[in-house]
Amino acid sequence: MKKLILIVLISVSVYAQSNFMSFVNYVNQQPDLTSKQQKLDSFMVYHTNNGGFPVIEGNAAIFIYRGAGNSSTVAGDFTGWSATQSTAMTRIQTTDFFYYFRTFEMNARQDYKFVINGSNWILDPHNPNRVPGGFGPNSELAMPDYIQPWEVKYYPGVPQGTLLFDNITSVNTSSSFQLIIFLPPGYDQQSSERYPAVYFQDGSDYVNFAQSKLVLENGLDSGKIAKVIGVFVVPNNRNDEYAGGKRNQYSKFFAEELVPFIDNKYKTISEGSKRLVLGDSFGGNISALISWQYPEIFPNCGLHSSAFWPNNYEVFNLIVNAPKKNIKFFAVWGTYESLFTNMRTFRDSLLTKGYELYWRELPEGHSWGLWRANIMNMISFYFPGEPQSIYDHTKEEINFVLNQNYPNPFGMGVNSANSTISLSLMSYENVKVQVFDINGRLVNTVFNGNLSAGEHSFQISSENLSSGIYFYRIIAGNKSDVKRMVVVR
Repeated sequence: MKKLILIVLISVSVYAQSNFMSFVNYVNQQPDLTSKQQKLDSFMVYHTNNGGFPVIEGNAAIFIYRGAGNSSTVAGDFTGWSATQSTAMTRIQTTDFFYYFRTFEMNARQDYKFVINGSNWILDPHNPNRVPGGFGPNSELAMPDYIQPWEVKYYPGVPQGTLLFDNITSVNTSSSFQLIIFLPPGYDQQSSERYPAVYFQDGSDYVNFAQSKLVLENGLDSGKIAKVIGVFVVPNNRNDEYAGGKRNQYSKFFAEELVPFIDNKYKTISEGSKRLVLGDSFGGNISALISWQYPEIFPNCGLHSSAFWPNNYEVFNLIVNAPKKNIKFFAVWGTYESLFTNMRTFRDSLLTKGYELYWRELPEGHSWGLWRANIMNMISFYFPGEPQSIYDHTKEEINFVLNQNYPNPFGMGVNSANSTISLSLMSYENVKVQVFDINGRLVNTVFNGNLSAGEHSFQISSENLSSGIYFYRIIAGNKSDVKRMVVVR
C-alpha cells in the first residue's frame, strides 16, 4: 500500500512540471499496462482536484474521455455538432484513455458532447459543468477569461416575481397560444404604477433554458434593469410561424391581437417605446419582421443569433435594402455559428443607414448558454434601472452609503490589478468589509474594525482572484449592503 501511494505522488509531480503531451509521452514509456493505468489514475485525481476537465493549458483545451468504447469523438459548437474523423480523440494504446487537443480564444465558451463508438452521444462524465440545450443538457467548456453570468443563479433574499399562465385565441392564425406572464416583485393590479413590457418568442424555452425569471429578478434587484412585465409567448409550430407560411399572420397576431390583450389585462405602459420584442434563431427572424412591419408598436428589437436565411433571406433583405425605419436593435451572435458572417453584414448595413444598434460578437456557438448570458444586458439597453445593491434588504435608516468599486471590471486582463471601494459613514461604527465569490463563499475579509464618521476607502487586489463575478459586502453596525464586481485575469 505504501508503494502504491508513492507511485501516485511521483506521477502527479511529473505531470505538474510538464505539459500534456510530455505527460502522454511519459505514459507511453511505461513498461506495462498496470504502470500506465497508475499514471492515468493519478492524472485524473490531480485534475479532478485542480481545475477539472477539460484540462486547460494556455489557450488550449484538452478534452479527456476515460471509459468503455473502441472510439470517442468530440462534437460541439466548434465542430458544427458534427462527429467526424477530424475531431476523433486519440487513444493511449492499450488503455481506456482518449484525448483531443484544440486551441480556443481565451474568453471562449462552448457546448459539447462525446460520441462513443460513432453513435452513443454522452455528456462528459468528468465535467460537472453543464448548460441547458434544446436537445437536452450539454457539457460546457469555459476558457479562463470567460465570465460566467451571475444573473442566471438563485440568490436567497432576492425578491421574487410571479409567473402566471394565460392564453389567447388568434383570429389571424386560427389558433390559440399559451402565454407565460412575469409580474415583477410588488406588482399590484390596483396600483397606478405601470411597466414596460418585454415580449419573448420561444416563451417556454426562455423560461426553462435561459432561466429568464431569475435573470429578470436579479436584474431588477441589482438595478441593472427597470421593473418590467415579461410576456413569454409559446409557439405552436415555430418553423411555420417564425419562418414559414404563417409568418405574416403571426406578425399580425402579435401586433394587433396580443399587444391589446396584454395592455388591457396587465399594467403595461401602452407606448411603443416601452415595448421590446426579442427572440433566438428563427425567433430573431420573426422578431425583426414584427418590428419591421409594426415599428410604431415594436420600435425595440432584440436579436439572439438571428437565423435570417428563410425565404431567401426575406427579413434580412427587407431591413438592409429599404430606407431606414425607427427601430432600435440589440444583436448578439457567436463566431462559432455559421450565421456570423451574415450578422456582420447586417451590422455594417444598419450602422451605415444610421440605425441605433448595440451589437456583441462572442467566441461561442448557437446555444442557450450564449443567449441567457445576454438577456439582462439586452433589456438594460432599452429599459435601464437605477444601480443599487443586490442584497440590500435593510434600506430603512441606512447609516452609510456604499459606492461601486472603481475601476470595475479590474484585474490584469484590463490593465488595472487593483480596485477601490469607497464608503461614506454617517456615524462611528464597527465595520466589516468582506469579499464573496458567486457561490456565496467567503474569499477575503478586507477590513474588520471600528471607523469614525466620514469617507473611507479600501483597496482590493486581483492577485489571488480568478476571473469571474464577486460580491463585496459592508456591514456597519446592524446594517449591510452588497455590490457586484468583476475580475478579469
